[in-house]
Amino acid sequence: MNYYLWTIGCQMNFADSRQAAEELDKIGFREVDRPQDADLILLNTCVVRQSAEDKVVGRLTSLLGLKRRRPEMRLALMGCFVNEIPALQDRYPWVDAFIKPSDIASVVELATQQVVGYEQSDAQYLVPETQSSISIGLPISYGCDHLCTYCIVRLRRGPELSRPVDEIVAEVGGLARRGVKEVTLLGQNVDSYGHDLAGVDRRDARGRWRPDLADLLTAVHAVEGLERIRFLTSHPADMTARLIETAARLPRVCEHMEVPVQSGDDAILRRMGRGYSVAQYRDLVARIRQATPSVGLATDVIVGFPGETEAQFEATYRLLEDLRFDMVHVAAYSPRPGTPAERLADDIPPAEKERRRRAVDELQERIVGEINAHLLGSGVEVLVEGRHKGRWRGRTRTNKLVFFDVDEEDWTGQLIQVRITRTGPWSMQGKVE
Repeated sequence: MNYYLWTIGCQMNFADSRQAAEELDKIGFREVDRPQDADLILLNTCVVRQSAEDKVVGRLTSLLGLKRRRPEMRLALMGCFVNEIPALQDRYPWVDAFIKPSDIASVVELATQQVVGYEQSDAQYLVPETQSSISIGLPISYGCDHLCTYCIVRLRRGPELSRPVDEIVAEVGGLARRGVKEVTLLGQNVDSYGHDLAGVDRRDARGRWRPDLADLLTAVHAVEGLERIRFLTSHPADMTARLIETAARLPRVCEHMEVPVQSGDDAILRRMGRGYSVAQYRDLVARIRQATPSVGLATDVIVGFPGETEAQFEATYRLLEDLRFDMVHVAAYSPRPGTPAERLADDIPPAEKERRRRAVDELQERIVGEINAHLLGSGVEVLVEGRHKGRWRGRTRTNKLVFFDVDEEDWTGQLIQVRITRTGPWSMQGKVE
């Protein structure tokens, strides 16, 4: 049996897809590159923006003809697109299964229905022969307890649920033994990890002991064979001084954080339900940079939120110009069904949203070009991920992409020192020292 896997959206989706692929490998499936060669097609979806939802619908529609020609093939839709299943069944009758986000067990159940004579006890004897990746995203919690007015994640993924520390550490140990060198601990709101767990460190309001992300970083840091640790995505209101200090202290935790600001105007932040002010965000960035001066900071911004004036957009622009991030993910606001912001008038014309989005992109291209230019001639540590178009590629501890040329041995998975010989806003080039 063959399967085809298509993924769009956040790193959590890609982590779910990785896990689904591993489970399918265990029961004897083989991944193929074309949907027409598959016995099972799994689409892992995203609806956080209208553009993502449109891509999912387009992909579904494109598979209708294939499903009609091969009705025995199974087509499954997974991820945040899946909400009201009866309505989806009426709209897309050619889809065989609608699977909620991160429900890997249902993927396996659907797949095993196609394997004649398969029994669950067989799974332990079927070991995939695929090579391990060098860098992997690992979910440590699912869902979110924040109520950002524009966000559909809580509606589709539910409230936050943290995985136990021991379970995560055991999985990281298994990944390290398979050759994984870097793990990114993932959560919709990663720095509130553990608030729902009983653990071994501090007491909560009810007197129970519970761990936090700082404890988990410390535990994962002790895993033998692991070289690097990252975590994302953080919420500014939940990033504690203890987490900042721990991330700065542990050598394997990379100098890289993603802390979405979304807007540089307090009124817009309140309308978004973000729970912090611009001044508080600025103070957070200052404390992070004081603890880790070399940190590479990334952020998210939404432009064209309902009611955003030109002056409010300019405040966001000035904030980005002042704080100088290494990466800015910018998106034009699009209403999401069922969210509180959907009830607000979407009063910014699409052309104006696009103008603001482009202005942020152009600003960020200039800023990150200047930041990277300071690295010219310096040596940086690079974790080699593999080859790309004939060149070796890898990332620095601050998550900057570096290309280099070496004709000798296989460098995949190695930590090497590279002297930067050319810089640009989105990648750099160098020579092995």
